[in-house]
Amino acid sequence: MTGILRVPRTRGVASGVLLILLGFWGALAPFVGPYFHFAYTPDTAWAFTAGRFWLEILPGTVTVIGGLVLLVSAFRPAAMVGAILAAAAGTWFALGSLIAPLWTGYGPVGPYAIPAALYPGTPVGGPIHIVAERLAFFTGLGLVIVAISSVAFGRLTVVGAREAQMAASRTPVEQPAMASTATTQRLPRRIPLHRPATSPKTPAETTDGEGQRTNVFRRLVSARSSGGGDEES
Repeated sequence: MTGILRVPRTRGVASGVLLILLGFWGALAPFVGPYFHFAYTPDTAWAFTAGRFWLEILPGTVTVIGGLVLLVSAFRPAAMVGAILAAAAGTWFALGSLIAPLWTGYGPVGPYAIPAALYPGTPVGGPIHIVAERLAFFTGLGLVIVAISSVAFGRLTVVGAREAQMAASRTPVEQPAMASTATTQRLPRRIPLHRPATSPKTPAETTDGEGQRTNVFRRLVSARSSGGGDEES
């Protein structure tokens, strides 16, 4: 089971690098975009606002962290957490500026009385320029981050045949160890006692013993027969 939790680092390299680049873009675009007249107000380079922090810098930083975890982690649950962090940041990129007008009444700034902490500014330029800025800074950027994170998370949930073989090779074989333990714990065999060696009987001794048994048998038979004769007389 532990071997399956390991994942090759190559599994999240492409997704991790893309997420890091997108996170840097999302966090730095509002500061460098004014150089190219591609930004939200204030149209000034390196101008810091609370709205830029909560809606762009923070989710961009979280995306970079998630991409780094995917890039360097060889532990499957940790890499999955990195993908989830990046997906959450992408969701906030896509929806944060859209739901900001719903929170009103706390230090209103700008149109619709949006709180300062959630006010992204207004896009500059013509209609096509505004659509491109909306997609590049918020909605489109967030959707791309969510898509890449979802693909990375899906790949991490699948255990490939190669990974299963690697996990099986890392698992120690327990049966030989158990057999050796049982062999070492087996009781020693009993050693039979040596009986004293008896010298083989000679033919003469064998004959004398059989003759004695025959004489004894004859005496018993004669005694019985004589006893039976006495009783009859």
